[in-house]
Amino acid sequence: MKCVLFYHAFTSCWNNGNAHFLRGVARELAELGHEVIVYEPADGWSRVNALAEGGEDALRQVPALFPQVDIRSYEQSIDLDRALDGADLVLVHEWNPPELIAQIGARRRRGRSFTLLFHDTHHRAVSKPDEMARFDLDGFDGVLAFGEVLRQIYLRLGWADRAFTWHEGADTALYRPLPQIEKRHDVVWIGNWGDDERSAELREYLITPVAALKLRGKIYGVRYPQDALDAIQAAGIDYGCWLPAHRAPEAFAGAQVTVHVPRGPYARTLPGIPTIRMFEAMACGIPIVSAPWDDCEQLFTAGSYLRADSGAQMRACLRRLIEDRELAREMAAEGLRLIRERHSCRHRVRELLDIVDIVRDQRFEPPAPALNEEAVS
Repeated sequence: MKCVLFYHAFTSCWNNGNAHFLRGVARELAELGHEVIVYEPADGWSRVNALAEGGEDALRQVPALFPQVDIRSYEQSIDLDRALDGADLVLVHEWNPPELIAQIGARRRRGRSFTLLFHDTHHRAVSKPDEMARFDLDGFDGVLAFGEVLRQIYLRLGWADRAFTWHEGADTALYRPLPQIEKRHDVVWIGNWGDDERSAELREYLITPVAALKLRGKIYGVRYPQDALDAIQAAGIDYGCWLPAHRAPEAFAGAQVTVHVPRGPYARTLPGIPTIRMFEAMACGIPIVSAPWDDCEQLFTAGSYLRADSGAQMRACLRRLIEDRELAREMAAEGLRLIRERHSCRHRVRELLDIVDIVRDQRFEPPAPALNEEAVS
């Protein structure tokens, strides 16, 4: 197929946690023999902020990591008729502007034959429903929601007639164990502070436990306010600023354990959806201790991570994993097995292709034969 993907950002992952998964999907589509073209705005907020933080080298490295993907940036507007010419599958991510989404949907309604899917990987359906309601999805063949609860929301609110659960996964071509790297930290955390959606949780489940145990900690991310930076420094934790996604495996490899702290909307109102860090960390072979979230879709198995329901439990779990290296190895091995067997981007692309087949079969399903009224009577 000719696959055309519209993303807010592909070369930049600054405050863009979805970049890793979106890149992995593009990679796997290309590896399976499909033509893959990605469109991203040259002035998107993620890219602009990455450049402002000196990320020129990191952005330049991304196309070389995905040589089979045709990445095209555009200024201000895009010639959609040309971009969609000959397309078989079109994916549109929800961080695109509503106007672009509507224009693509309008072309599908006017008879273009490509399969058109809308991809939602955020919590705005519950945190900012008015924003999501602005999207005109009438021309779309379906929605890809990264959790069952989100799929149900789309159907219940009438935003879509057809929706599929499509979880994120790990790009195992990049995210893999790197045993040759020396472990210089006890705990590493990669993530953004982000709009007070988990500020209290980060203090309770990350900063305070690391300080109390006097562990060697490292934190990477952006959008940390000064009071958060002060707390990190007071806890004796190193702060590493923005870490480009493709460099995260090295950071995981350099630490004994990592922590999973979901944002509030996921922990409270979108059960079943972990952050992508769960997939990433397991793929890199590092054990995980998670703050509370509900794995109601049973993505992970017992023994693949530890759960802490309080700051005190987090301290106990961290101490246990750091002191019991056999337990840490077993947990890391179980997580790695899960990713390789269930949760890689290759698995997700196979699921995507099955969804495309379902949509096409339903679209071209012949109408039911008319009833013979005389025979019925």
